[in-house]
Amino acid sequence: MNKTPLIVALAIASAFECRVVARTTDACGASADAALRSCNLGAQSDYWLASGKCANLARQSDRRECQRDASAEQQDALAACDEQHDARLAACRRLGGGPYDPEIDPQDFVRVIDNPYSPLRPGTTLIYEGQAADGFERDTFAVTHTTRVIDGVACVEVHDTVTHDDVLIEDTLDWFAQDRDGNVWYFGENAKQLEDGLVVGTEGSWTAGVDGARPGIITRAHPARGDFYRQEFVLGTAEDLGAVVSLTRSVTVPYGSFNACVETEDTSPLDPASVEHKFYAPGVGVVLEVDTDTGERLQLVRVVTE
Repeated sequence: MNKTPLIVALAIASAFECRVVARTTDACGASADAALRSCNLGAQSDYWLASGKCANLARQSDRRECQRDASAEQQDALAACDEQHDARLAACRRLGGGPYDPEIDPQDFVRVIDNPYSPLRPGTTLIYEGQAADGFERDTFAVTHTTRVIDGVACVEVHDTVTHDDVLIEDTLDWFAQDRDGNVWYFGENAKQLEDGLVVGTEGSWTAGVDGARPGIITRAHPARGDFYRQEFVLGTAEDLGAVVSLTRSVTVPYGSFNACVETEDTSPLDPASVEHKFYAPGVGVVLEVDTDTGERLQLVRVVTE
């Protein structure tokens, strides 16, 4: 067996401790460092599992090729860990060094979500459509009459489904609540990814108050240009961030034309390359989503009310 990949892997493992800088007063930075360590160790674990599979190949040439592939995949994984770490630290610089642990008092929340930029009226369904690289996408965002108590707060349940070329690929339940000041909070989601009608994953699922998950704000009561905030927070699972970039955008989509729209830039350290701009129209909610990398647009085409 070629020992070179083994030596490389050991060298990488010994470098893990050097990747993380101790932070005693910066909770946000310490959290980012801990996530980096976890990510690096995960890459190491995946490498050794792949290496074990390589060892069972009969031909030496196949074993060598397998080991080279495993080493290359590990290097890519470690690079992705570093990119996520950089993105987390960049967010910390904007958020500040304090811990993210919002105090949730059920008495501070109201039953009706009527924020003008995110009105969630039960019985209302918003339908979005757009051409994606892998097919025609339709997103159906249905505000149900169902509520669920999460972290002591009665949340409105939204049933969100995504189809590509009329094939269901995502089926999600989202939970939202509004505080007395008018901020709309996101309390979790039960996300299912499907292939050929079968559930193949639950990536991104989380519930506030469970396993360290904390709710975030989807829409501020009084958005201001420059606002930067967490929309959700479960380290390593759900880390979406929002930034308000404009309060005066004009947008035209199949459903209509709108002025004085709030434009946000949504990002996540889990996928630093992905940047999405959303446009919120007063009295309606999100009317347009734009992927800044691909240029793909998901536009509001219809609103159905009971």
